[in-house]
Amino acid sequence: MSTSSSPVPAVPRVFPNSGFEVIHPTETIEEETLPTYKAEKYYPVRLGEVLDGRYQILAKLGYGVTSTVWLGRDLSDSKYVALKVYVCGIERNHELSVYDRINTVESDHMGRCFIRKLWGHFFLNGPHGRHICLVHQPLGLSVDQFLDFLPGKVMGLGDLKPCLRQILGIVDFLHTDAHVIHTGKLKNLLLPGDDPQILSGLGESEIEAPSPRKILDHGRTIHTSQLVVPGNGLPLLSDFGEARFSEEKHAEDIMPNVYRAPEVVLKMNWDNKVDVWNVVLLAWDLVCDQTLFGGRNNDGIFDDRAHLAEMIAILGPPPTEFIKQSSVGSVFWDDSGKWKDLVPVPRHDQEGFLQFMRRALKWTSEDRPTARELLFDEWLMKGLEFRNRR
Repeated sequence: MSTSSSPVPAVPRVFPNSGFEVIHPTETIEEETLPTYKAEKYYPVRLGEVLDGRYQILAKLGYGVTSTVWLGRDLSDSKYVALKVYVCGIERNHELSVYDRINTVESDHMGRCFIRKLWGHFFLNGPHGRHICLVHQPLGLSVDQFLDFLPGKVMGLGDLKPCLRQILGIVDFLHTDAHVIHTGKLKNLLLPGDDPQILSGLGESEIEAPSPRKILDHGRTIHTSQLVVPGNGLPLLSDFGEARFSEEKHAEDIMPNVYRAPEVVLKMNWDNKVDVWNVVLLAWDLVCDQTLFGGRNNDGIFDDRAHLAEMIAILGPPPTEFIKQSSVGSVFWDDSGKWKDLVPVPRHDQEGFLQFMRRALKWTSEDRPTARELLFDEWLMKGLEFRNRR
């Protein structure tokens, strides 16, 4: 006689309400440091709180302009989850629509295996409105956090290649099978980090040695984020809040300033090739201690003129026809396509750049390779061994 066992519900843990360092009210921390921060937009999550009658909050994992992220435990089956609690006012969650597309497309593409899983979602009623909460698989450090632990905060070319192959494989799946443009940035890559022992230890540490926090009026507490020790493996792509569907037309401003492709800077229509531009700038960031493009003028202020001048220094002048496609092209170039020298073009040793980057960084998106073509670039494939498996 055989019997099937069902998961045993977990009992909520009791978290201390004292014994932690209290940060002075005048010191800005975490999401408060963001330029667009408004306290009333964020749900006042508390350690130990049980959300949706099911998920107990164990530790804070991070924050951003649109959300805070927390380690939780599903009390129904003791499984650990990452809870992304959006700011209020976002009733139509675009990220859910993108995940629906990714999850329903019929494909055996390996790239889809390296996208962070979405396990569900629910809604929270906060003091100032309703919040959407996504339930994700828990992951570890972001790639930029991981770089902080490396000498010089950069990785070597040997380590870059497998990481880059995986990223390009993911992007190829998004472009060719799911028809999704990620438009993401470095923080969207997270290392594996779902070891139950490590996650359990993170929750235990918040009980035995609570992390510092800031206590505000009206019962709001701002907790400090904890780092999840990453496991072995290559990074997974996450955060599709700014993703777009490629069958739609796009001309809106996307990406952080220094990562914008030329067509975005020049307010032109753009397509999935903006991801190719972004992946190559990501590759540069992983092996160099500063971004390829700084884009700042002599006063230290980000300036499109300085950004475009740097592009000219590296790529050479853009085709005249490309300039004419931009509604603002005449601001920077004359009718013959000559740079107006609004900002001097800096000098660069172009021979010092990898052929890989020169191949992908092109003014016109049509001239950029696809993610799949870049994935099989000669430099990237060099040293990769294929073995027959029996």
